[in-house]
Amino acid sequence: MLTYTIRRLLVAIPTLLFISLVIFLLLQLAPGDPMAQVPLTVPPEVKQKMREALGLGQPIHVQYWKWLVQFFWIEPQVMIDYFFGTGLAEGKLRVISWQTRSPVMDIVVQRIPQTLWVVGTAYIVGILIALPIGIYSAYKQYSVFDQAGTFVSMVGFSIPPFFSGVLVIVIFSVNMPRESFFWFPSIYDTTLVVDSWASFGQQVRQMVLPVMVLALQITAQLSRYMRASMLDNLNQDYVRTARAKGLSESIVVMVHVLRNSMIPVVTVIALGVPAIFGGAIITEQVFKVNGIGQLLITALFANDLPMVMTLTFIFAILIVVFNLIADVLYGILDPRIRYD
Repeated sequence: MLTYTIRRLLVAIPTLLFISLVIFLLLQLAPGDPMAQVPLTVPPEVKQKMREALGLGQPIHVQYWKWLVQFFWIEPQVMIDYFFGTGLAEGKLRVISWQTRSPVMDIVVQRIPQTLWVVGTAYIVGILIALPIGIYSAYKQYSVFDQAGTFVSMVGFSIPPFFSGVLVIVIFSVNMPRESFFWFPSIYDTTLVVDSWASFGQQVRQMVLPVMVLALQITAQLSRYMRASMLDNLNQDYVRTARAKGLSESIVVMVHVLRNSMIPVVTVIALGVPAIFGGAIITEQVFKVNGIGQLLITALFANDLPMVMTLTFIFAILIVVFNLIADVLYGILDPRIRYD
């Protein structure tokens, strides 16, 4: 397993380099000019100096190389300042946002906690709800519970977040009396500081609606995968053998069947983790969550190519890494799978 992991990591290096080149070239072909938002009163020679400061006057291959070096290069002083709490060093090799003129990674680090707090919680809640529903629906196939789970899953698949988000806002925020226990704020307050139980309760209450919307979609998807995988394994020969040996039904289902059924589901869960860091673009816009998804939308509208390139490449890195993690988990879940 260790040899396979090292081999996959070595293969991931040229893969990520190719992805970074594709991202860079595609965004270079995108229309728009970062100097378009500069006032017309600014002299042309000043605009030209601004272009040169942003590195826009250099050849494409030079711009790509500088962006790649700045993305991966972290000077020792930056690491010292970061870990010892003195702040990130100024004037170092950093990818600079065209829109804010500040380091891109600083902005990303500021936005990640909001995204992880909302989207990450929704993902965990969705997994905890979807797996038991999928297991029990497969075991009680065509029962009332299975039919109800199928109906909820179809609803979760069919309703887009921009509709379900507005719907829950109308029901639980607009029409619900503010004094009611079921009233929840419709806008996520990113300035809220959690320093007491009251502020923590307010933080939880403002998370309920976006988490509800996201968890519905995640539960609908994962429960269907879990149900289908369980049905594929419940009629296998090893299950009949286990029952013939006198094992209890709970051990047969929860140990033998579940372990083998988790293999395809692990792929879906692992590849869905990068989406947590990517944020939920539509849901964050609806509930005004100041996260990574909203940052990406803002950067796209502002034609902030360094921000868009950096965020897109971070997502690519996460996908490659968690794809590797999923492959490693295959060998842990199924002893028959050996890579070495």
